Amino acid sequence: GSMEEEWGVLMFFMNRKGDRGGRGGEAEKLIVFGPKRNRRGAELKVMSGVETKSPGTFTRGIREKTSSEKGFDTDRIVFKDDELSYALGKQGTTRKKLEGAAGAILQYVGHVAFIAGTGKERKRAREYVTWLLAQRRGSVTITNLGSRDDATEMHIPENCKGWVTGNRGSELRRMEEETQTYMFMALDERGEERLIIFCHNPGSKVAPHGRMAAERLVNEMIQEKLRDDGGRGRGGGRGKDSRSPSRRRGRSDSRRRSPSRRRDSRSRSRRR
Repeated sequence: GSMEEEWGVLMFFMNRKGDRGGRGGEAEKLIVFGPKRNRRGAELKVMSGVETKSPGTFTRGIREKTSSEKGFDTDRIVFKDDELSYALGKQGTTRKKLEGAAGAILQYVGHVAFIAGTGKERKRAREYVTWLLAQRRGSVTITNLGSRDDATEMHIPENCKGWVTGNRGSELRRMEEETQTYMFMALDERGEERLIIFCHNPGSKVAPHGRMAAERLVNEMIQEKLRDDGGRGRGGGRGKDSRSPSRRRGRSDSRRRSPSRRRDSRSRSRRR
């Protein structure tokens, strides 16, 4: 089925000789064949579905867990009641965004987030979830980006911040989805606000996904705003990769502006 295609595994139900299975007996066993990572992804998705139908099947009495294993393993974060829907997002968009940016497997089984991957992948995913939940309470402070290999920071001109983020973050969410990244405004150690683009994939000058692709889209929005304002302000965001001081500029012909943005620009040009 679709789950087999999604994870590249083979799945079917079976019973050992002498077992009573099916409707009249004990539960049948679901067997998943494939590489370890793929099997775990499919298993967690099945667990999520079963937990929805029968709450407590896999989460009753479960506790948080942070593994010290550097190789492949699974961590757990237990959500409070009001955190789950926020961390899930509409139709699971927020969960998928964090999962893709971290490069880990992130699946919610009831009120428990299961994070599977290498130690580095799991740590990224845990941090992303923690920062996401912290944003509900106010500004987030993130320091020492120079030690990370998954972040690009951009200093946005003050008169462009609202335009780049959009109404309630709508433009950031659009760019995240398009480039498979995780982006938000955060404070540095001096209390100055900047945009940080997180993703395990650095991207390239031509690739549609990754941090470089997101940076291109942000710079395009800045240039668009400055043109509409008659060129006032600085000439673009100062993008800096956490591991490299070089600035990367580029334009993407594929960027799709939202209808509201297009109407906005046309109405301004008519008023002139």
